[in-house]
Formats: sequence, C-alpha cells, structure tokens
Amino acid sequence: VMEIGSPRYYTYGTPFFNYGYIPQTWEDPALKDSLGNGGDNDPLDVMEIGSNRLEMGSITPCRVLGHLELIDEGEMDNKVLCIALSDPDASRIHNVGDLERAKPGTVDRLKDWLKRYKTSDGKPENALASQDVTSAKEAMELIGETHARWKNLCGKGTGYTSGDHGFWLDAAGCKGR
Repeated sequence: VMEIGSPRYYTYGTPFFNYGYIPQTWEDPALKDSLGNGGDNDPLDVMEIGSNRLEMGSITPCRVLGHLELIDEGEMDNKVLCIALSDPDASRIHNVGDLERAKPGTVDRLKDWLKRYKTSDGKPENALASQDVTSAKEAMELIGETHARWKNLCGKGTGYTSGDHGFWLDAAGCKGR
C-alpha cells in the first residue's frame, strides 16, 4: 500500500518512462465511459517517453502525443502520453506515428506494461478500452474536460457542485482554501 506523499515502487520491473500526473485535473467516478467504468478519482496520469530520467516532483513542459484508456480494477484510468520538450528527440516526435518511427515498439511496450504491471502483486491483468492511442487533439480535449471537472470539484466551475469524493489532492485554492 502506498502512503500519500511517498514514492511508489513497482514490482513488475523498472519503468522505461517517467510517470507523473497533470495537476488540476480529475477523473470523476460519477462519469462513466461506454463500458460503464467510472473515473479513478485521481488526476490524469502522464507517461513521458523521453530519453532522460526526470527529477521526481519536477514540473516538465511536454508535448502531448495522445492517450490510452486503461481499465484498472473496474475504473477508468487514462494515461496521457507525452515527450518532454527538452528531450533530444522532441524536435522529431510530434505524434504517435513519429514516436513509432523514432522509437519502434514503444507503444506496444507501454500497453504491455500497463496491462501487466500489477500482476506481480497477484492482481489480474488490466485491460485497455481500445488498443489504439488517441490523437493528440483527443488527449488535449480529455485534459480540458478533466480540468473542468476539477474546477467543479473545487466549486469554481459552471457545472455541478460536487460532494465529498474523498479526493486526496488538497490543492491550494480548491474549495476556498
């Protein structure tokens, strides 16, 4: 079990990407995908596929390439794929097609890792809602939608006023703080 604020360790193997999240986004458990899975009650996860290890906790400008919708224990857990603008390959990777030309097999390795990373802890394989990575445009729309949901969660949006969702990210300015 991971304690809030502590590093997360994976027993499936060393990730070949940088893993983080996009602040001020929220995957709403009340919002269901076409398969009936609700959001995971967390910010959007991001998988940065550049060549360099990024400093834990760093804020890194990235180019969004697309996203994968992971179904993790019955919850929607979107993974935004990006490359750091500072990465040596960033000038030639602008979309998933470019990623596969520059780093063949990366998308398949990401999908395999996402499906299997919890199996070493005795849990079943995860599933993907689609085997295809969305476009960068669709991923940016997802980021915008989850940001709007975060604003609603914080009482700053134009939509519903949320109840207590047990949301763990106590962000400055959220809910009048």
